[in-house]
Order: sequence, then C-alpha cells, then structure tokens
Amino acid sequence: QVQLVESGGGLVQAGGSLRLSCAASGRSSSPAHMAWFRQAPGKEREFVAAIRRSDSTYYQNSVKDRFTIARDNAKNAMYLQMNSLKPEDTAVYYCAAGDRYTYYLNRFSEYPYWGQGTQVTVSS
Repeated sequence: QVQLVESGGGLVQAGGSLRLSCAASGRSSSPAHMAWFRQAPGKEREFVAAIRRSDSTYYQNSVKDRFTIARDNAKNAMYLQMNSLKPEDTAVYYCAAGDRYTYYLNRFSEYPYWGQGTQVTVSS
C-alpha cells in the first residue's frame, strides 16, 4: 500500500509560479509511474502530467511548455513545477501512483493510489 501526500498549493497571481510536491510512503520502493491530475469546480478530473521510474515524462498539451514534472526515487517524491500560471489552471491538484505497466498514463483508472489533493488558485 502506498500513501501519498501533496503540498505546495496556494494562491498566486497570473503569470506566477508554484511548485507542488508529493511524498510517497508505505514501502521502500518508489512506484513505477506517478502523475498529477487536477479537478476544477464543476469539471471532470483531468490529466496534467506523468512520469515513469525511468524518468520518461508525458504532459497534457495545455501545460507542456509551462509545467515540469520530476521525481526523486531515493526520496520517494514527485514534483510539479508550474510556471506562467493562468486562471484556468485553478483546480485541486492530485498526486497519483501505480505499479502495473500501462501505456495509458493519462487515464485516472490506471492509478490505484491517490493523495487528498492540494488547492491551486490563480487570480487574474
């Protein structure tokens, strides 16, 4: 079993930056793949970015040039550096993890482990 805890959310003005962190615990080995999803009020949860243990990364097109996902396997941690934030980035951001190999890293059904979420609010 893996427990995930997000941190780093907050309120920022448009054009600003935030760095989210996700700490994994419950076992010594880091998950095979980890990801960030987000959910805005009244909208479905959507994929933001994912990273495999090999450090291969994948992004939603709307964040590809602004967000950077990274992980530190030794620390069992994952990060999301968010730059040039826009009001439409406002959402609760969730950390997710999984171990069974999947091609579909953008599907939330592929992740059995989830954090509680951290709020990101971008003001215009």
